Amino acid sequence: MYRFHMKIYGCQMNVCDSDRVRTALGRRGWIEVPEDEADMVVFTGCSVRGRAEQKVWSELGRYAPLWKKNRRPYVALTGCIAQSLGDRAFTRYPWIRLLSGPRHIGLLPDGLERVMEDGRRVTLLDENPRDFYDLDEFSGVRDNKYRGYVTIAHGCDNFCTYCIVPHVRGRFLSRPPVDVLQEVRRLIESGAKEISLLGQNVNSYGNDFKNGYGFAQLLREVARTEGVERVRFVTSLPQDFTEEIVEVMVGEPTVCPSVNLPIQAGSDRILRLMNRKYTRAGYMEKVRMIRALLPEPGLTSDLIVGFPGETEEDFEESMSALTEARFDLVHTAAYSERAGTPAATMPGALPREVRMDRLARVNRLQDEITLSINRALVGRRFRVLAEGPAPKGDGLLQGRTPSDKVVVLPGDEGLSGSFVTVEITEAESWCLRGKIVD
Repeated sequence: MYRFHMKIYGCQMNVCDSDRVRTALGRRGWIEVPEDEADMVVFTGCSVRGRAEQKVWSELGRYAPLWKKNRRPYVALTGCIAQSLGDRAFTRYPWIRLLSGPRHIGLLPDGLERVMEDGRRVTLLDENPRDFYDLDEFSGVRDNKYRGYVTIAHGCDNFCTYCIVPHVRGRFLSRPPVDVLQEVRRLIESGAKEISLLGQNVNSYGNDFKNGYGFAQLLREVARTEGVERVRFVTSLPQDFTEEIVEVMVGEPTVCPSVNLPIQAGSDRILRLMNRKYTRAGYMEKVRMIRALLPEPGLTSDLIVGFPGETEEDFEESMSALTEARFDLVHTAAYSERAGTPAATMPGALPREVRMDRLARVNRLQDEITLSINRALVGRRFRVLAEGPAPKGDGLLQGRTPSDKVVVLPGDEGLSGSFVTVEITEAESWCLRGKIVD
């Protein structure tokens, strides 16, 4: 019996993929153990941002002394970071014995066993961006059994100039609805109460079908699946986000009123340079539509500052977009070059200190907005799924409101997996604090 350990970095899709592999290995008799006891350590890494990639490189470097002494553990590098680095990883880190791109997940368990048999190197990189080798498995083994992730689409065809995703995850491919719904049912049977639908662009789902079946129809079917108590989805593409999707959210009580709608920049000039296929005005029209139809939505976004050629005026337009939209939360980032993307060679690259200064300024503004929104919720009551112990603080549980705000509350661990009514007693910019009243 082989012993393995998983190390997961990056997005929820990486978590979902890794949990499916964990489950498949367990069915084959592999045993998951702490890192220092493993024969095989499987890294699933992110290369979307430079900082995330550097973190994985640093972690991989720690195996040099063990490899020199014992020729163990073997290391597998999977996900978009493996696709990005390619065969150079074997030279840079000899203890890496397997490389697998994200579209070869179905061949990964066999590949890991081939490595364990004789230590051979195995390469499962994605050569054709349209081929996909899926894994007939669901996330039966997961850190939080009450939440289940389901990837509904792979890859992306939008080619934003800053983004490496189409280069490392391939072309857009929707999973058949029957497969998605079967996976949802299996997750519910295994104890999940909340289902999150995942994709680079979830509301582009079905654009590659010929029968007109799209994301709104899938969302409705998932919401009506027996046993599903909550449904969420990320991430949405502004130009493909439709009123029909919001109508499903309004009509299906199990669909949470939360939307992540990345704006990326508030300047039309920068949006064009990014190859984002919408204008600021068009984006804000979507925001107004969501707020008009959906009661008290939780609206979050993504924003990049310091893009090549971004002037102070462009940056101020991004700042004003945050003030206009009043997002509940914004995932911000200073632009980082990704090799092979058009933006990496664009003129007008900004010094790091300018990027970081703008990042600090935009974060201060958004923290003020978020804190203002959260303070208005003090005294309100929400139905919260107690997911388990909070990361920090003894005797504290953590959950989320329907609008996807983190709530920390006193409570016994035995309440994990239960829906409780929580009164908000305190607000911070990153979370709410509350007490159970029912």
